[in-house]
Amino acid sequence: MSVQLLFSGDLYRPSKMKLPERFPSPLKAAAANPAIHFAPFQQISSLESPSSCRVGVSQNWMLNTNANHLTRTLVLRSQMNFPIISPNDQWGMWTALFATSAFGIWSEKTQIGSALSGALVSTLVGLAASNLGILGSEAPAYNVVMEFLLPLAVPLLLYRADMRRIIRSTGALLAAFLIGSVATIVGTAVAFTLVPMRSLGQDAWKIAAALMGRHIGGAVNYVAISEALRVSPSVLTAGLAADNVICALYFTSLFALASKIPPETESFTKAPVSDITLNQEMESSTSKMPVLQTATALSVSFIICKVATLLTNYFGIQGGSLPAITAIVVVLATAFPNYFAYLAPSGEAMALILMQVFFVVVGASGSIRNVVNTAPSIFLFALVQIAVHLAVVLGVGRLLRCDLKLLLLASNANVGGPTTACGMATAKGWNSLVVPAILSGIFGIAVATFVGIAFGQNVLRLM
Repeated sequence: MSVQLLFSGDLYRPSKMKLPERFPSPLKAAAANPAIHFAPFQQISSLESPSSCRVGVSQNWMLNTNANHLTRTLVLRSQMNFPIISPNDQWGMWTALFATSAFGIWSEKTQIGSALSGALVSTLVGLAASNLGILGSEAPAYNVVMEFLLPLAVPLLLYRADMRRIIRSTGALLAAFLIGSVATIVGTAVAFTLVPMRSLGQDAWKIAAALMGRHIGGAVNYVAISEALRVSPSVLTAGLAADNVICALYFTSLFALASKIPPETESFTKAPVSDITLNQEMESSTSKMPVLQTATALSVSFIICKVATLLTNYFGIQGGSLPAITAIVVVLATAFPNYFAYLAPSGEAMALILMQVFFVVVGASGSIRNVVNTAPSIFLFALVQIAVHLAVVLGVGRLLRCDLKLLLLASNANVGGPTTACGMATAKGWNSLVVPAILSGIFGIAVATFVGIAFGQNVLRLM
């Protein structure tokens, strides 16, 4: 029969078994009783006897003793439970996820956090918590985030995706953004040729396509493409971790290149009335969230996700619901711009929180060993990809005599999305470009998923 016992210095002493009164370790037990043999024990799938007590899993040992010609197996486990927060502890898991996401948002107010970005801080804290035994690498809460909260965040992010307004309002910055998008595509092809990441097998071209979408739109596109192409979870996590480091270095380089570009003078900072209104809405969304506006924004997002899921299942569309959700919200925001612009401030505030929770889950789902083993090739790929992107942007921009300020800001919107582009425009005092930067980044999120999937299946897969 098999019996599970506690091990924390004192052992439960079964009757008919000659074990020492106290022994703090399996080695001392073996020394005290030569009849006992210890062997490493990896996994227990079932117990022969129903009478057992289950405890933590930090260290496992098997004892074989012979008494009355019967073999008894004792499994000793440490009383210390890992992870500390059980995956089945719903309140504990959700507390950890939202507290860590709040810390990531707060970290952007610090010098280090602003350099790394809140997304990277949340990912790193989640990764550390998982590998230190605080959080598990798998939990039901993670599935809820990936299956429900992340899709819910996509419409909330794209309520301003009125394509007509974007094309009309962004002007020269949108042209620079398109140059940057083409530069990302070229960089992806070059990087995949130089760094094919063969160790990843079939995931190589898929993660390359996902990173291309990431550097045209944002992290949402990265996940959407990964889901559509069925990238393995370990590679997805390693790719995002490696890319976050590259992005942090790249943004530092952009600010260095822009260091000699002065802020705009007052005569150049006068923006159109519509842009001023949008700016005010963006600022107010971080300070107050009207209840009705928030509830409506959330309800509409749920409706869009439900309709997209129904259409995906009905037509048998492969690749998950995120591309369908993106397409629906872009069409609606373009068809009914005023209504969705009204919902946008509350939607963006909620999307920020949900995306930070997503980044925590990405980190917590990762293994440092897997990241170390997988990330070097992805890191090198992303480094080459971004380097070629910047070279093409600056080279083509110079040939077309584009303003360096526009090129750097557009590149920021490509690689980081609307949030980082807005932050750069604000920090540099380019006030007239704040709203165009936001709209360009939103345009990238709206189209990057489809561009990445198409390029991956039709080009990268065949390389």
